[in-house]
Amino acid sequence: MFCLLTVFTQIGGLVYLISISLHKLINKTLNNKYYRQITKAVVFMVLYCLTTFLIVPPLARLSGRVPLPFSQINHLKPLNRLTCLFNRNYVRPQLKQAAFAVAAEMNHKYPGSALNYLDASFPFINGFPLMPHLSHNDGKKLDLAFFYIDNKTGLETDKTPSPIGYGISEEPRAGEINTTQACLIKGYWQYSFLTKMVPQSNKVNFTFDSLRTKALVTLFASQYVINKIFIEPHLKNRLGIQTPKLRFHGCRAVRHDDHIHVQL
Repeated sequence: MFCLLTVFTQIGGLVYLISISLHKLINKTLNNKYYRQITKAVVFMVLYCLTTFLIVPPLARLSGRVPLPFSQINHLKPLNRLTCLFNRNYVRPQLKQAAFAVAAEMNHKYPGSALNYLDASFPFINGFPLMPHLSHNDGKKLDLAFFYIDNKTGLETDKTPSPIGYGISEEPRAGEINTTQACLIKGYWQYSFLTKMVPQSNKVNFTFDSLRTKALVTLFASQYVINKIFIEPHLKNRLGIQTPKLRFHGCRAVRHDDHIHVQL
């Protein structure tokens, strides 16, 4: 349990050990075995939430990382709030400022639009892996969801076909570069593994919004502090984006036709 909580939240393992130290007191106080187990679980959850939202943010600032917002602020919000609950929303201050600037400009260009962020980094320790990412271990990287059109209404939406933002891809069309197939032929089995894990049934309800997504990539490229942007090659060509900051992430990573990766 300690290992799992540490891998997925970084601080959860430590909080779990602290909560265990209270188990003797709980056992002495409560006679009913069922109530004991419930109380132990509640104590852990309370300690975890207090640590995540009150203790970790000021400590993370000392190490040069700040949290992205838990709810929408300046048109920037998490696609899934579990990202914040699991402490996967920490970045360097420069990256947070860039994300706010781009979100504000997107809302100005397309009123009502809000920018959904996905995984960033953990709050502490450079090099601590953010599974399943190969990078995202230094506060300098941030993933962002694509923009979509709701097929039921025909209107722009901030919702996405995937509840986590990953795993439902904008596939290459006939005649476009098929990097996914090329990487799989080379033996990189992990390149498309998320598409096999995330249910695809909701995909028919959305259409990839090429106009707003192109604007999003272009705006991040215009930010001086942004050094690299990853997106699948067939989408780069389809959207007609010309910037030296746009790179191919390589076959060792996972496909990037379901999200955008930006980094300092």
